[in-house]
Amino acid sequence: MAGFLSELVQYRKLLLMIVVLGIGGTHLSGFQMSVINYTSPYIQKFINETWLERYGSVLHHETLTLLWSFIVSVYCVGGMIGCLCSGYLTAKYGKKKCILFNDGILIIATLNTGFSRRAKSFEMILIGRFLEGIAAGINMNAHVQFAGEISPKKLRGFVNVTTTVFIALGKTVARILGLRDLLGTEDMWNVLLSFSGLVALIQLLFLPFFPESPPYLLLQKGDKAGCLKAMKKIWGEGNYKTEFDDMMKEKAITKGTKIMNVLELLKESSVYPQLSTMLLLLLSLQFCGLSAITFYTSEIFQTANLQESIIPYVSLGVGISELISIIFCSYIIDRFGRRILLWGGYLLMALILALLETSLLLSDQFPWMRYCSVIFIFLFIVAYGIGPAGAVSSVMNEIFTLSTRSSAFVIGGTIIWLGLAFTGMIFPFAVILLGPFCFLIFIAVLVTSAILIYLFVPETKGKSTSEITEEFNTRQLKKKGHQTVEKNATEEKTFCTKL
Repeated sequence: MAGFLSELVQYRKLLLMIVVLGIGGTHLSGFQMSVINYTSPYIQKFINETWLERYGSVLHHETLTLLWSFIVSVYCVGGMIGCLCSGYLTAKYGKKKCILFNDGILIIATLNTGFSRRAKSFEMILIGRFLEGIAAGINMNAHVQFAGEISPKKLRGFVNVTTTVFIALGKTVARILGLRDLLGTEDMWNVLLSFSGLVALIQLLFLPFFPESPPYLLLQKGDKAGCLKAMKKIWGEGNYKTEFDDMMKEKAITKGTKIMNVLELLKESSVYPQLSTMLLLLLSLQFCGLSAITFYTSEIFQTANLQESIIPYVSLGVGISELISIIFCSYIIDRFGRRILLWGGYLLMALILALLETSLLLSDQFPWMRYCSVIFIFLFIVAYGIGPAGAVSSVMNEIFTLSTRSSAFVIGGTIIWLGLAFTGMIFPFAVILLGPFCFLIFIAVLVTSAILIYLFVPETKGKSTSEITEEFNTRQLKKKGHQTVEKNATEEKTFCTKL
């Protein structure tokens, strides 16, 4: 623990940069995903009142629901567009300029949502949410890549997990500000929606004082002096020959290749093992059961006879549990490695879901089981935070070289946004059909994911990008060699049969 704290003191400039990146990065994505739930009744009432004032009639319930669904879903549409643009923007202009440009988009977006009430225009909320989605799509990719590229090898896991920490922090901040004692009121909902603009402005003012990422300067711009200067500015004075040599090895592997676009990456067969690994990690994270837990949380709290006024604070407790567990993950990830947090976390989550399923089924016979269900929800969130929530982003950052990372994150981001849209549309119907038995699906996904990760995902702890790439290439060569041997054996058998 003392060694870890001394490293944090040594890399205090790096920590400050992580905070500046995070508050305007994934923090805002987590905030925007959660805050819409707290403003929902007030925005729908505002739409109705605006429509009545304009046209002298009240909106039909179906039309109101349709307009509200547009406001919610347009964020995902914007996120998909932003994600698709992020690869080109980060490759051409670098992560720093890309994030600064994104802050401008966020400020414009929140000006729309913030002044929508004064202008009596719900269309401005729609525009604001769309722009916020674009910013989120760009920010999530740029921030995660930037964080991975500014970290020294011994703190790489810790720095990578901070991107997930800020997502959880954003959700928690939204839950706190969304309380009726603060901004979650009919008079302040537009101020609550505008919070993102203030945070983006803070990042816009402070990020210019930090350099672009060292790998980008060396591998993409060919600026060795600028790379070394950036390393010293972020990490402090010291000898960083090992990190510099690792970047030069990566440059030798890519042979000076320019950053690939998405189509070039999909045609590059040597990257297929990394893409398959990313696909496995993202799909397992999307369908790990977190959406089911979120859906059932309020219902389980109500059946446990918790007072209605207490439920928002208990939900806040769930969010704080997630935040604390992910922070703990950032502390242990460089000690235990990524693989054990992934497959071990998924197995623990599967066990907790099985216990939760049992408690829900027996709650009518044994009323005290309802309180067990509340405990299992907290335990599931903690297992999620300590394990896969932080480890997935770390592995994704480490398995790709700079030439492939931007486009790989575009593909990964597209999977995430499509997964959000899919679960949002399909999951409620699954709940109606299966009820609490829907957890059985997620238990199967968790167990399968744990087995596949244990068998096929390599450990990336303490390895440079070039070493990880070589390990993937070696595995692929062994697989091809095994297939060749089997093919030759088959041909020999056929030849002998002909004789």
